[in-house]
Amino acid sequence: MEEFSLMTILAVFEEMFGRWLFWAMVLVAVAITVAYLYVLIRDRAMSMRKFLLAQLSMPVGGIAAVWFVLLMTNSSLRDIGGPIDWIVLLGVFVAGAVGFAILVYVVQSLARGKDAEI
Repeated sequence: MEEFSLMTILAVFEEMFGRWLFWAMVLVAVAITVAYLYVLIRDRAMSMRKFLLAQLSMPVGGIAAVWFVLLMTNSSLRDIGGPIDWIVLLGVFVAGAVGFAILVYVVQSLARGKDAEI
């Protein structure tokens, strides 16, 4: 692989997850991001109580992301070979944790309303 481009990355992800699942995941991520921006604009501030609960849920999202990638790639933790595999797995964990925290914050804000606290 001599050239590293966005199209190469998209092709790898489409091959890994399948075309329809990959683009469905992209659409879900965009929808959650738009909902998060809507909540932030609507509330004009972040609720620290909701943010704390969202942060406490981060390990669940990270573990779920790693499990999902291992399931989709028909791999297990025994297949991890070198340092780059651990770095990629850590990146998947962090991305899943952050994404899940944003999802939890959005769900709390939409379910409880603008002024409601936990």
